[in-house]
Amino acid sequence: MAKKILPAISLGVLTIIALVFLTGGGTDDKDVLRQTFEVDAVYYDTGHVEIAFVDKSEKTNSVVMEILGMDETFQKTFYDSQFIEIVPFPNEPKYGWAVHPIVLEIEHLELGHIQLKTEIHPLGDSIPPVIYSRP
Repeated sequence: MAKKILPAISLGVLTIIALVFLTGGGTDDKDVLRQTFEVDAVYYDTGHVEIAFVDKSEKTNSVVMEILGMDETFQKTFYDSQFIEIVPFPNEPKYGWAVHPIVLEIEHLELGHIQLKTEIHPLGDSIPPVIYSRP
């Protein structure tokens, strides 16, 4: 029974997160954030996801990365302006990659607290949009 409810709950949580990202900080200049930060999450059919983050300004103090929608949420903290993390992901999700968003909480010397959200995509597919926010 719980397995049938879990996708619906996950979708609801994702909707709420998306609304928070879209409405939070609507007056900020997103172009500066787009020019400063890059994130990509690629699924390889060998059973893993490669997540790459780059801060072109090199002024990131820390990044907390989370992959939501998993049985146990993946979370890891990085203390650098760039990283590549390999996360085992044996199967493509039944309900699509949208149920496993990648959320980054960034502490930046000049820009302050920044949130980025993106989705995993299979190798060869186009890169999904990144949502930038300043809470």
